[in-house]
Amino acid sequence: MTDVSHHEQTLPVPFEVATVADAMSPGVISCPPETPLRVVARMMSTFSVHSVFVFEHQDEDDEDMQLWGVVSDLDLVAAGRLDVDTRTAGGSAVTPLVTVCSTEPLSVAAQLMAENGIAHLAVTDPTSKRPVGVISTLDIARSIAAGTGPRETQASA
Repeated sequence: MTDVSHHEQTLPVPFEVATVADAMSPGVISCPPETPLRVVARMMSTFSVHSVFVFEHQDEDDEDMQLWGVVSDLDLVAAGRLDVDTRTAGGSAVTPLVTVCSTEPLSVAAQLMAENGIAHLAVTDPTSKRPVGVISTLDIARSIAAGTGPRETQASA
């Protein structure tokens, strides 16, 4: 399943007032648990993303996918010394998947990342509870950079 929407590049909302929706990347790129890691790597490369969600159907006839885990670029690097053609997304995914609601303050997402030692969270819709995007540490860094304070981009000596 690939559901990626691109939107105009806008200035980030400062961290202090931002919600998860303000900073997240909308859209979901996913694969089933049995997907070989080489295919996951190709998905990351094709879509220029750092993580792929892992979903699975509950029943063969069930259209509703269940959020299961996430494979990050770091997971791929760790598995790179192994056989990426036989290792699967399900065997390498970080589980359980940590989620955050799109209406939460961005500080909640940052806290969840820090507490769980992870760099990506699945963002869910407040009504349907279905995934609508991803928030990463880089998204949070952009929001922090947008805040008030010095506008330097290089460290001074």
